[in-house]
Amino acid sequence: MATVISLINLKGGVGKTTTCLALADILAYEYKYKVLVIDLDPQTNVTVSLIHQDEWEERDKNGLTLKQLFLDAQLDTNIFVPEKAIVKNVSNVSGGIKGLDLLPSSLGLIEIQDKMAIIATTSNYTVKPTEILKKSINHLLSDYDFVLVDCPPNLGTVTLNGIFISDYYIIPTIPDILSTYGIPQITNKVSQFARKENLRITPLGIVITKYRSNLTLHNTTIETLESKHANDAAFPRIFKTRIPLTGKAEEAADYNDTPNTLKQKYGYQGLDRVFMRLVEEIHEYV
Repeated sequence: MATVISLINLKGGVGKTTTCLALADILAYEYKYKVLVIDLDPQTNVTVSLIHQDEWEERDKNGLTLKQLFLDAQLDTNIFVPEKAIVKNVSNVSGGIKGLDLLPSSLGLIEIQDKMAIIATTSNYTVKPTEILKKSINHLLSDYDFVLVDCPPNLGTVTLNGIFISDYYIIPTIPDILSTYGIPQITNKVSQFARKENLRITPLGIVITKYRSNLTLHNTTIETLESKHANDAAFPRIFKTRIPLTGKAEEAADYNDTPNTLKQKYGYQGLDRVFMRLVEEIHEYV
């Protein structure tokens, strides 16, 4: 059975998508694991980083993105077929990485997630709103070693669908006040949800992103987070690996760039090795 890890932060622009992409690339390319990326974020950044935008638009038009799954739940239809929606061997590295698959998102999820609460008030819904994703793909999870879920920057129903299928979650964050402010809200909400649904989901840790070692604010924020973890067992650990601020990390998400190797994709300043160390840390904890 797959190890399922959600990535979440309530603030956008914290490197969540970049971290998700790098983990997926390395797990599939370097470790030869079978990896499924589930893009629940309506911004679709993971999706258009792993497949060409033209292919994504065609799939979205034909009901082959997660928009259709949640539309089915709203409209009581049965159009979405996960086996058809999953895109095989994705990535811009070498024309695609064998064993790296994608369940793509859609901009249409923005409107749909705002309407998800309506499902629970209707008399004819047959699946709990937070179990829609699980019911659709649970039978496919055993095909993979790892499943990475890129969650929206909120704690709404779509995000909770990702949490419902997860064994662990990671919180990528810039080490500043605004980016870390919502961490207690995330951990509390996930804990409450897990207790309510009788789930076992563990906070895997906080990943420091866009780190600038010369900034006092970044270093003092990390010290504060480490102190909170030391004094509160419920507060997530802070991964030792810190993802530095570099333009190459952002460029790596550009599908139109066509590198032949991960080193080409993530640059020659060692960013690929940084993400490799992060994967090694994750292996220690799962």
